[in-house]
Amino acid sequence: MSGSILILAGRRPGAVDALAEAHGVGDKCLVPVAGRPMIAHVLSSAAKTSATRIFVSTHHGTLLDDIADPVTEELGDRLVIVSAADNLADSVLAVADRAEFPLFITTADNCLLTPETIAEIGAEAARLGAGAGVALARREDVLAVHPEGQRRFYEFSDVAVSNCNAYWIGDRAALKAAEAFRGGGQFVKKPIRVMQAFGLINLLRFRFGLGPIHHIFQRISRHLKVDIAPLLVSNGATAIDVDNDRSLRVTEALMKRPDLVNPRPSSRETQAERDAAGERQLAVTR
Repeated sequence: MSGSILILAGRRPGAVDALAEAHGVGDKCLVPVAGRPMIAHVLSSAAKTSATRIFVSTHHGTLLDDIADPVTEELGDRLVIVSAADNLADSVLAVADRAEFPLFITTADNCLLTPETIAEIGAEAARLGAGAGVALARREDVLAVHPEGQRRFYEFSDVAVSNCNAYWIGDRAALKAAEAFRGGGQFVKKPIRVMQAFGLINLLRFRFGLGPIHHIFQRISRHLKVDIAPLLVSNGATAIDVDNDRSLRVTEALMKRPDLVNPRPSSRETQAERDAAGERQLAVTR
């Protein structure tokens, strides 16, 4: 992709991340995943794109030194460290004047994000003519990758999806979409935040799946006054981020078996074979 990539690696003011504390590191983005700091995996995928700048938004003053991974040398001047704000909206806006658009936004714990999926998100945004977009994976694709990979799904009348912690901002005019996240990244878990961002009727439609996904996003777009679309990706692994010990084990198991991290189960497999494969994956992470 052209444009820029922003990796959000900040932390909530006053919060202590349990995973970072358990692993004895100063920030969650430094927690080791398959022998590397988790953010190094995201940086490696970003490095394989044609993005002109890769921004990392962080509160960690010595982040570059503490990553200690060859990917930072590989990125060279393309890598830009910026100070994180106390909320996601201001962290995004802080790089707006320095970034080339489109701006792809993701999080430092999105270790299974691939360059191919980054390109797919951009292509889907272009196909839909969206000003901004939210990357989502279908439930069947997530569970096909790993039965314990993700436990939370949002059900619409036509599809059930999981958030991939990846967002697309097409141009500066679409930055107003970032205002929806001013209250925090996991705002969809807080009904009052969704209501403030989307409006009461849209909150009810979003929370209870009252309509097809594209129709509901069209309503949200009208409320936010920016065309924001659901960007459905084919690789279910994109919805598996590292939030706790369980998801860390799942991620590491999938990294050892890259053949399991594929867009969809093979049509040549029977359902019994897919179920058996899922049981084997589950056993690895128990």
